[in-house]
Amino acid sequence: MKISIITVTYNRGYIIKDAIEGVLRQRYHNYEYIVVDGDSTDNTVELLKEYEPKFEGRMRWISEPDNGLYDAINKGIKMATGDVVGIINSDDFFHRDDTIEIIAKAFDKGPSLECVFGDNRLIKPENPDVNYRFHCAWYFRPWMFRIGIEPPHPSFYAKKECFDKWGYYKTDYFISADFELMMRFMLINKAKWKYLHHTFLTFRVTGISTDSNNRKRMNKEIVRACKENGIWTCAPLVWCKYIFRIPELFIYKHRK
Repeated sequence: MKISIITVTYNRGYIIKDAIEGVLRQRYHNYEYIVVDGDSTDNTVELLKEYEPKFEGRMRWISEPDNGLYDAINKGIKMATGDVVGIINSDDFFHRDDTIEIIAKAFDKGPSLECVFGDNRLIKPENPDVNYRFHCAWYFRPWMFRIGIEPPHPSFYAKKECFDKWGYYKTDYFISADFELMMRFMLINKAKWKYLHHTFLTFRVTGISTDSNNRKRMNKEIVRACKENGIWTCAPLVWCKYIFRIPELFIYKHRK
């Protein structure tokens, strides 16, 4: 089982090393690491050139202009030669060194599986050694897309053939194309999925993540995504999703 891991970046040279080194430390070696850089003007390209030999042929990268985040992700997926594809953001990093091994074993044991997902650990950049909360998905069911709840996208891994069958990320979304794609795969096309009770990634909570205007735009796009896929919902229903996040602030704070 070959896993393709994709990182999209633009002028993130000051922070992308954690993502790269997290991939490099993985114990499972049947993977490829694809970095799609949007023609950065900082030291990103120099870092990619520095790290490429350390991957011993398992790393490929490009640096060229793109039409935004989701266009860049689509480029990476089209470059991928693995059986399974996953995304790791440039300012996130793997929580453990056997994450890719866990994912590969799940697909090997369940040949009919089409996608898997796990949990993510959230930290604040100014206090990285303290758990802020965990984005846990043990309770997720596909019907929850209707109320705006999705699996943690950075822990979502799908077979490459799913993209070939059901399409890529829609580039006319600003912030919620990941929601739309997972809903299209799991709810509309009934992809066979499995939740893995493991923490996959450490995710940095930034101002962009918590900005109220971005939340409003995200929820507006979630309503649009449901409508485009023939799923009824409404804005008040989508805003109810935050009720499900309250336990994550307390129950999982000391989880490892």
